[in-house]
Order: sequence, then C-alpha cells, then structure tokens
Amino acid sequence: MRLNARTLGTLPDGVRRPRYDRAGLETGIVHIGLGAFHRAHQAVYTEDALDRAFGPWGICGVSLRSPETRDALAPQDDLYTVLVRDAGGERARVVGSVTESLVAPEDPAAVLERLVRPSVRVVTVTVTEKGYCHEPATGALDERHPGIVADIANPGAPQTLPGFLVEALARRRAAGTAPFTVLSCDNLPENGVVTAGILRRFAELRDPALARWIEDGVACPSSMVDRIVPATTAEDRAAVARLLGVEDAWPVVTEPFSQWVIEDRFPAGRPAWETVGAELTADVRPFERMKLRLLNASHSCMAYLGYLSGYETVAQTIADPAFARFVAGLMDAEVTPTLAMPAGVDLAGYKAALLRRFANPALKHRTWQIAMDGSQKLPQRLLGTIADRLAAGAPIDRLALGVAGWMRYVSGTDEQGRPIDVRDPLAARLRALADEAGPSASRLAPALLGVGDVFGGELPHHPEFVRAVTDSLDRLFTRGARACVEAAAGEARTA
Repeated sequence: MRLNARTLGTLPDGVRRPRYDRAGLETGIVHIGLGAFHRAHQAVYTEDALDRAFGPWGICGVSLRSPETRDALAPQDDLYTVLVRDAGGERARVVGSVTESLVAPEDPAAVLERLVRPSVRVVTVTVTEKGYCHEPATGALDERHPGIVADIANPGAPQTLPGFLVEALARRRAAGTAPFTVLSCDNLPENGVVTAGILRRFAELRDPALARWIEDGVACPSSMVDRIVPATTAEDRAAVARLLGVEDAWPVVTEPFSQWVIEDRFPAGRPAWETVGAELTADVRPFERMKLRLLNASHSCMAYLGYLSGYETVAQTIADPAFARFVAGLMDAEVTPTLAMPAGVDLAGYKAALLRRFANPALKHRTWQIAMDGSQKLPQRLLGTIADRLAAGAPIDRLALGVAGWMRYVSGTDEQGRPIDVRDPLAARLRALADEAGPSASRLAPALLGVGDVFGGELPHHPEFVRAVTDSLDRLFTRGARACVEAAAGEARTA
C-alpha cells in the first residue's frame, strides 16, 4: 500500500491531512529546487494557509538536476509526509500543497510552460548557494559558469536557475503577461538583492531592453528561512510506514521549530503566509544576518571540526562539552557583537534555543551533509563576520578555527588517514592545491586563501586573518580537531 490520493482516507486519525479540495487547486507557485527543505518549510506554510483560506496557490515543484524526488512523489499524487521529531516523540502529517513535480533536464519546455502561465504569480527558490551560478565572494553572476555560457547561447533550452527565470520572463513580456515575483529562500545575505542582480545581469547579456523590463517590474523580496531538515534515511521511511500504515517513498523529517521572515513585496499577490506563522517585514536583513551568523556559522564549524573529531551527527558533536562551550563562545563573544537586531528580538533566547535544537537527539543531522559545498557557504556564514571583527580590531580565534577546519577537511584526508568524500563545486581544484601543499599549514593556508571565488581580494591580505587561520590550521595538523576545540573553548579571547 502506497501513500496517494486513494489511500489518504485510510490513514490513522492522529495523522493530519489536507483539509481542502486538492482537485480544485490551481498552480499559483512554481518552486525551483524541490528538495527536503522546501517540502518541510515553505510547502508547509502554504499548506497551512490553504487549510485556513483556500486559494489558487498550488505548487509546481521543479528539480534542476535529479529525478529522484519526482520519481518518488509522482506515484503518490505528490503527497508526502512531514515527520516532526524531538525528545518527546514524533508526529506525522501529510502535505498536499505540492500538486506536480517536474525534472528540468528531462523537459525544459514543460518547466517554461508552467513559469509562463498567467496563474503563476510567485516563484520560490531553494537551490542552495551554488545554484545561483554566482561568485560567492561578490554575489555577482559568474559569467564564465559553463551553464550560464550555455544558456546565453541557447536561451530556449535553459539549464540554470537564471536561464529558466529570464527566459520565462522574456516570454511573459512578449505575451503581455505581468511578471511573477521571485522569492529566494536560500542562505545568502540579502538574497533578494543578490537574485535581482543576477537576473538583471543575465538579461543584460541577452537583451538590454529585457534587463530594463526586469529591473522595473520584477520584485525579488528577501527572506530568511530556518528549520533543520536532515537527509531522509531508510529508517525514517520505515518509521513513517509504521505511523501511517502505508508506505511513503520520500517523507521528510524535521524539528518542531520553524521560522520564515519575508520582505513584504509581492505586486502580483501571494498566499496569506502571515496568518500561519510567517513574519512579514520591511527589512529582512537583521534576521538573515542573525541566522546566517549564529545558526549556519555554528553548523559549519561543527560540521568540519566535528567530522574531523569523529562525530557523525550534530547532536553527537554538541553533546561533547568542549564543543558546547566552543559554540556558545563563538555565538556570544564573536558573532553577537556584529549583530544589530530590532527592538523586541530576544537574541539571548534565540541562541539558547539554537543550542537546544542542535542537541535534539531525534534528528540525525550528519556533519558530512552540512559540510557539503563549503566553498559556497563560507563567505556568507563566516567570512562576513570575520571582516566585521577585523574592522573593529576584535579577536577572531573561534571563527579562524572554523575556517581552518574547512581547509583541513577539503584536503581530502581525515586524521586517521582515511579519504574524505568532499562534495563541493570546487572540490577538484581544492584537492589539487592541498595535494601540492601537503600537510603543511604554512603552504596550505596561503594556497587556499588564494582562491578568490571564496575569499575575495581583501581578507587574504589582512595580516591578522592570515596569521590566525594559519596558526589554527597548524594546530589542527599537529594536535587534532578535538584538542583544538577544547583549547579554543577555554582560551579564546572574548574582547
């Protein structure tokens, strides 16, 4: 028995299911990046909004790469389970807001057709940092990116996020159809501004008049999303089958906490997300900086240093008292002084909640998973904070250890001499630099700091930054990650 529209009515009474008529849903949202996070976050907010007040907000999900999610969801009429876990137990619900799933490489024409439909008024995006085909250090479009080059040459069969969005907008312009709003939900500082700049520059390379139309008419509000969603395992699928009495090929597992802060700029309309917990605001920047620099920076530091210390999950890592002190010190002493939050935001409460969320024993959030794509993540999660600290003449001990942890990790060999499966767009380049430098901090640190795509042009020339990272990397090679974290937890300066 498989979860689908026919078996929906057979589910146990304790399993929440859609309260609206899915057959009446019109596609009003196209979501690009149909992965676990979207299905545990934005799709749930839309589901709750539909339950509260039905409207034309069905979601067409698009994968830019793998057919895996589509292959799992299509036989289930795109229904899937969200399993919420904490120390108190687990609760399941079935979500129906996703009504269709497409795979862009298989049928780009179908994706463009959906994007051009007049009923589509919002395009949401979770493609991770690397999906924007940009330069992480600057936020600008990477005009040398192979996918971008291909999409400029053949705009009618796009491969990339900018290619699909700009081609769809060009077709809407030609048809006299109003543009949709593009809502980035990825971990990029000022993600709406970055998205707008990428679309505008890509359009300029095609047609300056189209670029002006996009600049004048396409809203790209910023947003901040927050929910921990580990990769789904076979054990998760088995647990869902026990709860539902039917099989779900692709459930998502998550925590109770969820937050969505959205810049309220939607000329074409949107679901009433604010009625179901989303926070609508005129300025997302303080919230996104808070999340990137506290949650995401802590995650990255735990990912690299925890993995090197032999910990498989975040919960195991933070259960180590040395890591708990290290992360608390990172947040309190080095990150918090760089934040300026609006009145009424309980920053101390947010940090305390983060430590509890990291320690959730029911979530198996792997350090290896978080460690992926570090070359794309470091500028947003760590390097911006470091630049602010250096400008203020303040210490960066813990932050520098996090950067050094990334360097040690991407060298490709762990502390026991075993290979590390490094997943990163620059993995081959980073490994080549590491192989040439060898296990020498004085050689490896400057080699990796010279990767301008990651570190830009200023930080690699700042003497204190270079010294702090090189010294931290040297200690990682000579003493090991666990000993370095323990020392940093007790000795790092707090000025």
